[in-house]
Amino acid sequence: MQQLGCSMRRAALAAVAIWVLILVYLSISIFTIQSKEATERKNEDLFEKYGKAMNDVELLREQNEELRRILKEKEALDERRTELLRMKFNIAGRLRSTMDTGIAEKTPHDLFSNEHEVARRDLDNSIRELFFYLNSQFEKKADLPFAKHTINQMLSLLGQSAAFSDIDGAARWREAALADISAKMQSRLDQLQNPADCSSARALICQLNKGCGFGCQLHHVAYCFIVAYGTNRTLIMLRDGRDWNYSKKGWTAAFRSVSRCKHADVSKDEGNEEEWSSLEMSALRRVIRLPIVDGLHGRPPFLPLAFPESLASDLLKLHSNPPVFFVSQFMRYLMRPNDVMAKKIADAASGIPFNDGPVVGLQIRRTDKIGSEAAFHALSEYMKWTEYWFKIQEYRTGKTIKRRIYVATDDPSVFPEAKEKYPNYEVYGDAAIANSAQTARRYSVDSLFGVVVDIEMLARCTYLVCTFSSQVCRMGYELMQIRVGDAGDRFHSLDDLYYYGGQQAHEQVVVEAYKAESKEEINIEVGDVIGVAGNHWDGFSKGVNRRTGMIGLYPSYKVREKWIVVPFP
Repeated sequence: MQQLGCSMRRAALAAVAIWVLILVYLSISIFTIQSKEATERKNEDLFEKYGKAMNDVELLREQNEELRRILKEKEALDERRTELLRMKFNIAGRLRSTMDTGIAEKTPHDLFSNEHEVARRDLDNSIRELFFYLNSQFEKKADLPFAKHTINQMLSLLGQSAAFSDIDGAARWREAALADISAKMQSRLDQLQNPADCSSARALICQLNKGCGFGCQLHHVAYCFIVAYGTNRTLIMLRDGRDWNYSKKGWTAAFRSVSRCKHADVSKDEGNEEEWSSLEMSALRRVIRLPIVDGLHGRPPFLPLAFPESLASDLLKLHSNPPVFFVSQFMRYLMRPNDVMAKKIADAASGIPFNDGPVVGLQIRRTDKIGSEAAFHALSEYMKWTEYWFKIQEYRTGKTIKRRIYVATDDPSVFPEAKEKYPNYEVYGDAAIANSAQTARRYSVDSLFGVVVDIEMLARCTYLVCTFSSQVCRMGYELMQIRVGDAGDRFHSLDDLYYYGGQQAHEQVVVEAYKAESKEEINIEVGDVIGVAGNHWDGFSKGVNRRTGMIGLYPSYKVREKWIVVPFP
């Protein structure tokens, strides 16, 4: 009985064990089936995602191919447009005659006519002269509402007139056309300055060390250059400019050589070089020496403010002051910087935000000429016209414009004064240059580098406020022309009109009659020629009536420029 009980227990335990094994087996089987199903589902998901990814890749590939096709079509279209534009500019027109090279001068003539551009500039100038007159009349009544309203309305009108000058992209048209003329002029000068045979070249010898400052000396050399160009000669500096009072290294301390020919190459006998006597007599000599313009006899017809007949048609259309543009060509060639000077210019320019908006250049001379050639002008006078210009530009663009100025001066105290009195202006400039421009330090290489940097920075400014009695400011104004095209009206002078030392008579022609209203004024009739003494920037100019011989004031808007257009060889 006891054995039977043990057997029953063993049987029961065996049954339980078998049941557990069956349960485990079933669980494992069910789990395996579920896992397999999950894996299959997961694989199905992966295959589905893979298929979708492949479809996306194919779609991207198709889109990429489409983009490439569109890009190629755009590039082809752009190339075609560029070619059409190039053809348009090339075919549009050419100068009436050619330079000595015999290559026709091509400029785009088809945008606006000569008559249109001259009339537009005349209108703009008349508006400006009216502003000068009203501004002068209201000067002591500036706080009156009527005066404020009138001045603001005039500034708005000047802004509209300025905007009109760029209708249909006209500013870019003028800039491109003038750049084309400049490129050809620079090429012509380079050919003239680098003849194939120096020993047989017709040469004009120029003394660099005229007894005056940097601006005066450079204008003297440019005068030599213009005479050399007019007589088809190579400009050569006496002893290659080595004995320049600004540097022991001479001319090449700052600039590139004006010619590959040396003085000794073109003239074997410096002591027997014949001095200029007249255009006709000098034509008989291969080498001549040119005196300073003050002592020049037999003055040739192509002295400033003359410009070439071959360029006249285009310059009278494209530029508001053709003589300045012509002079700028010679000044730019002369002032090509050497590597040292170029780096100093680049370093200075990098510290001024020229690309961030307009910068007005102020050239303030305070030392050597005050009391003799020029009057003292307070900083407030410069800033008055600077602020006027910024307001005109705000009316023109309809936008608020950040005030920025670049100051070139020989008086270091101007910088703290400007920053203190005009905190809304960003003031740029180098006080070290101002210190080097002091009279006692003027003839030094530091002064040379400083004045060149100042001139180059002024040329990069959008507008200039200065005294044109200063040669430095006139040089900045000249170089500005070759940088931006027509910058003829981008200035306000506190004293003189633009002039060139030793120039031919500056004359104007009367287009409207006027009867004098005071003893300071003169009568003028239509067709009268006026010898200009200056613009007083109050609506009136001063001059002599060639017909009557009377000297006095006349309304500036009643005259037009009498340009000096002459044939150059």
